[in-house]
Amino acid sequence: MSSRHPTLQRRDSRVAPLPRRYSDSGENGHKRLVRRMSSFETMSTAPVIFSLRNEVGALNNIISLFRENDIQVRGVELRKPQRKNSEVELFVDCEGKKGMLRELIQQLNEQLHRIEISEEDRKREATIDKEMKNLPWFPKKISELDKSSNNVLMFGEELDADHPGYRDVAYRERRKMFAQIAAGYRHGMPITRIEFTEEETDMWNQVFRELQNLYPTHACKEYLVNFKTLCDEGIYKFGEIPQLEDISVFLKERTGFQVRPVAGYLSPRDFLAGLAFRVFHSTQYIRHPTNPLYTPEPDSIHDIIGHVPMLADRSFAQFSQEIGLASLGAAEADVTKLASCYFFTVEFGLCKQDGQLRAYGAGLLSSISELRFALSPTAIIKPFNPIDVIHQECRITTFQDSYFQSESFPEAKKQIREYAASIQRPFGLRYDPYTQSVEVMKNSGEIMNAVDELKDDLEVLNDALSRIQSI
Repeated sequence: MSSRHPTLQRRDSRVAPLPRRYSDSGENGHKRLVRRMSSFETMSTAPVIFSLRNEVGALNNIISLFRENDIQVRGVELRKPQRKNSEVELFVDCEGKKGMLRELIQQLNEQLHRIEISEEDRKREATIDKEMKNLPWFPKKISELDKSSNNVLMFGEELDADHPGYRDVAYRERRKMFAQIAAGYRHGMPITRIEFTEEETDMWNQVFRELQNLYPTHACKEYLVNFKTLCDEGIYKFGEIPQLEDISVFLKERTGFQVRPVAGYLSPRDFLAGLAFRVFHSTQYIRHPTNPLYTPEPDSIHDIIGHVPMLADRSFAQFSQEIGLASLGAAEADVTKLASCYFFTVEFGLCKQDGQLRAYGAGLLSSISELRFALSPTAIIKPFNPIDVIHQECRITTFQDSYFQSESFPEAKKQIREYAASIQRPFGLRYDPYTQSVEVMKNSGEIMNAVDELKDDLEVLNDALSRIQSI
């Protein structure tokens, strides 16, 4: 699968800033952060283990932090130090509001030599580590996609006997060349530029011209905006097939997505894993000239014209990535269901805009004949619901039996989030855009650290909002 399902049978993204205020400085100059959020007001307990220097006044300074954050100490146990004789180790069983507990742990982290999660968390983490050994492997950083991006299942270098190019020797040699380019690619390399043939360029011109005439009445607004931008910047134009390297640079500047060449269909697991890191696997070959209006396999026209304009939309890019993140470490049955959700949204999705039905799925936006059919009175349109979608047969050699309509991208994103939350995994995942890696969260301490980082981002937004409101 480059972008379609390979195992087939024939909220508003704006974040409301946290209102906050600082109280007067407490003892030792520490400031207490008071948040007006209901989730921070929930009472909770948190056994904490930490070590500190065995010197006069050290314990009093730490106890003051508990008082300043309204944390009740229910018990203290002095333990034999595990590292240095100059330190003492304490086990503190405390209770307080969740927000204040998180603030306390952050302050302890800033001041102490060592702070650990409770024994209960350690045992839970050990259980999770044991369960993870039985889970399917998944990449933890973007460079590890090198291990899975060449696992092509179909439509790669070898073509089936019923493929329109099977008996075309020149076409098959061309496909072999594209497969070798994809096989040699590694993360971080520039994508090889292709010198397309006159026949391939003619195919691009024919499809591009026909689709461009359909888009004003068939494509969604988000697609039209980015399609125009691609044309204005000279990436989309008659007489020249876009290069994947130029497409990758364009996307990275807008949504952080980048393109990686692939020889053909990947498994759902491998393809969705790429989306988790904002990587889109794209083919470089062009469909066989015998049928320019429709292709049963994803080709470069499908990937470039169908997917790229939508991946340049921030909300849609996030929507695509969330499907990918939900697939990491999931059971095979759950990955298949997620792939179906992807198929009937990102590939063949429809939405309502200004009372009119519009396409946002790449499989439709790159197929002249199916785009016309999907928006015709003949097509069967159903409301998008993941529970219904996972039972719908996905067709790759004919038009779909049914298409699914979302009211909006935020609504579809919300539904996918809710469905993904039902997938059983013994851990949580968080994507780090700075390192382009996923963090596997297996204990409450790791989750609290993630919350702290999000809090910093929200403070930046809160400061920006305050500045704007003061003008």
